[in-house]
Amino acid sequence: MKILKFAAAACLAAVVTTSAAWASDETELVNHATRVAEHMKSDPAFGAAQSMLRRARAVLIIPSLVKAGFIFGAEGGNGVLLKRNGHGWSSPAFYSMGSASFGLQAGLEKAEIVLLIMSDRALRGIERDEFKLGAGAGITVVTLSSGAEGATSGNLSGDIVVWTSATGAYGGLTFNGSVIKPRHEWNADFYGHRTSVAAILSSSVRSPAARELQAELASVH
Repeated sequence: MKILKFAAAACLAAVVTTSAAWASDETELVNHATRVAEHMKSDPAFGAAQSMLRRARAVLIIPSLVKAGFIFGAEGGNGVLLKRNGHGWSSPAFYSMGSASFGLQAGLEKAEIVLLIMSDRALRGIERDEFKLGAGAGITVVTLSSGAEGATSGNLSGDIVVWTSATGAYGGLTFNGSVIKPRHEWNADFYGHRTSVAAILSSSVRSPAARELQAELASVH
């Protein structure tokens, strides 16, 4: 059992490292998150969730979450968290998301992931240093896959609503057990000094590199 856990953890670390290499530049990750926000508006599946975005407390955008493995599976990626405040969207805080599993699995899948944070308790959980989905926190997660045109805002009630646009051999992505945590070193690099997630989400620190992403989210009607 220890060997299985070690192998799964190693697989997850490799996936997250690959994602980190893909987006080693924080500004480029913000730019990719902007493209994801554009994709949401053109996806018919997201139409039902547009009103939810306008009501969301925050949004976590992961431009490239990778799920890969043979026998051992893992998924991971890097993204940005923005909070709604009195004058639009906050500055972006950098986060990672990852999980590991064991089973009869094969293939490779990449997905654009957007987590609409609909409740204060879900936002408080994600603002912590480490938050695990489905860990008895009483937080419900609903997934809206690309192409799910029959979905309506009425059947998308949850603390977190996940929009995904995935390609590859896997039939779907599961988020139960996924760990979401801030990337403090990336935040420090992006803003030029160490700063807290709370300060970023209150827009006490700012960067002109985030303006396009903030404007794109604000343009969703």
